[in-house]
Amino acid sequence: MKRYFHEELEDVRSHLMLMGEKAIANVNLAMRAMLDSDLATAQKVRAADDRIDEIEKQIDDEVARYIGLRAPVARDLRLLFVAIKASHDLERVGDEATSIAKRTAKILKTGRSIDDLGRLPRMCELAVGMLKDALHCFIDEDSSRAIAISERDKEVDSLNRENFRYFLGLMKDNTALVDFATEMVFISKSMERIADHAQNIAEEVYYLLTTQSLKEVIAEKK
Repeated sequence: MKRYFHEELEDVRSHLMLMGEKAIANVNLAMRAMLDSDLATAQKVRAADDRIDEIEKQIDDEVARYIGLRAPVARDLRLLFVAIKASHDLERVGDEATSIAKRTAKILKTGRSIDDLGRLPRMCELAVGMLKDALHCFIDEDSSRAIAISERDKEVDSLNRENFRYFLGLMKDNTALVDFATEMVFISKSMERIADHAQNIAEEVYYLLTTQSLKEVIAEKK
């Protein structure tokens, strides 16, 4: 995206990508904690979230400084606002990964392993792929990827509904599983929200590249 970036904007760009990489790593780590029923891994997720928050603050400071010093033109101003909004979404991704880790730890501290994940592995695969593609939309100026991300978000929503029905069924069949199944429902919802944040980033980047609303473009294609 060289044409968008003056030298002073390179820090914003690099920090946003770093933030994205760390958010994705934390989602994968949270999933690993569940797959392995590993309390120590779950606790690492919570510790790593602090760094994501620090990078968001750096981006906010860099954007404010650039606006104050350079009085950017409309194109650069759009980019700066997209960077702020995208960093907020990535910070929320980190928060959702931490929420998953906390609920995983809560289950593991009862002495039971997490041996039934429902459709969570597939949800995580989709959500992480969406995040990666949203960031590549930004780096590669590829607006077409943003449209594809929207279709995967619908699949994640569907899988979340499947999980709700499945874990609700576990509760009904065995009251001893109520606490476990309840936590898994909330974990599934967090994974669905991670995908939503990836979708948000895709919409923000699509507007940056095209000055069009992604939702409106998708609606017109139907």
